[in-house]
Amino acid sequence: GDNMPQGLTGILEEWKCLEEEYQHVQETHKKYLQKLDELSKLQSSCSSSIFRQRKRLKDMSHLVKKYECSKGLTEEDAKTIDDIKEKIKTRPAAFFEMEAFLPKKNGLYLSLVLGNVNVTLLSKQSKFAYKDEYEKFKLYLTIILLLFSFICYFFVGYRFLDAILNFLLVFYYSTLTIRESILINNGSRIKGWWVFHHYISAFLSGVMLTWPDGNLYQIFRNQFLAYSLYQSFVQCLQCYYQSGCLYRLRALGERHNMDLTVEGFQSWMWRGLTFLLPFLFFGHFWQLFNGLSLFRMAQLPDCKEWQVSTCGLCFLILFLGNFFTTVAVVRQKLKSKSQRPKSQ
Repeated sequence: GDNMPQGLTGILEEWKCLEEEYQHVQETHKKYLQKLDELSKLQSSCSSSIFRQRKRLKDMSHLVKKYECSKGLTEEDAKTIDDIKEKIKTRPAAFFEMEAFLPKKNGLYLSLVLGNVNVTLLSKQSKFAYKDEYEKFKLYLTIILLLFSFICYFFVGYRFLDAILNFLLVFYYSTLTIRESILINNGSRIKGWWVFHHYISAFLSGVMLTWPDGNLYQIFRNQFLAYSLYQSFVQCLQCYYQSGCLYRLRALGERHNMDLTVEGFQSWMWRGLTFLLPFLFFGHFWQLFNGLSLFRMAQLPDCKEWQVSTCGLCFLILFLGNFFTTVAVVRQKLKSKSQRPKSQ
C-alpha cells in the first residue's frame, strides 16, 4: 500500500493513462472499420448503378433513333428529342469522371504484372501525388539516360556499358507502361498510341540488349547512341515545357487535372508548344532512318543476327505510329482553326 516507492506510483499512473488511450484507439479503429465497410458498400452500389445507367442509355439511344424515323414529327417533338440526344452525349464523360474514384478491375497488363490489386487512388491529393511522381520519374530517368548516352557516345566504347544503357531503357519503358496503366485507372486520359509506343520501345531496347558484339553491332552502335542522345534531349525539353503548359492550362480550368506529359504532340500543346514540332519530326525521321539502315544491314551476306531485322521493324513501327499520330493532331488543329472564323 502506502509504502510503495515513488517510482511505482508514477508507473501505475502512466499505465492507467495508457490504458485509457488504448480504449480510445480501439473505439476509433472500430469506427474506422465500420466506415470502411460502408465505403465498400457505397462503391459497389455506385459501380452497379453506373453499369445499369450505361445499359439503359444504350436502349434509350435506340428508342430515340427509332422515334426520329417515325413520320409526323412536330417541330416541338423534334426539339425535345434533340435535347435528350444532347444530354445522352454528355453522360459518358460524367461517368468517366465518377469512375476515376471507384475501384475497377485491372486490365490484362496490370493483372499480369500486379495481380488483381486495386490501384484506384481514392483522394484527389493521392492521385495528384502519384501523377507528380510519374512526371518526376520520367524527368530524372531521362536526364540519367541523356548523360549515359553522352558518355557512351563520346568517351567509352565498352559493349558492357552499352548493355547497361539498354537495360536502363528497358527498365524505363517497362516502368512507364505500368505507371501509365495505373494512371489510366485513376482517370488520366492518354491517347492509345502514346501508351502503346512505350511497349514497343521496351521491346526494342530488350532486343538491342541481346544483340551480340560484332562487326554489325559496331556499325550501328554510334548511330543508335546518337539517336538515344537526341531522344533523351527532346524528352527533357518536352517534360519541362509540357509540365509548365499543363500547369497553366489546369490553373485556367482548361485541362483535366490528371492529364500527363507525353513523348509526342497532343492538341492541348498547340498554343505555346508548336516550337517543339520540328524537333519531334526530326526524331520521327531519325527512327525511319534507323529502320532503313538496319534493313540495309540485314541484306548483307555476313548478317546472321536476327536482332538486325527485328530492331529495323520496331523502328519502322515507331516511325509510322509517331509520324501519323503527330500529323493527325496537326491536321485536326489546322482544320478546326480554319472552321472557326466561318462559324462566327
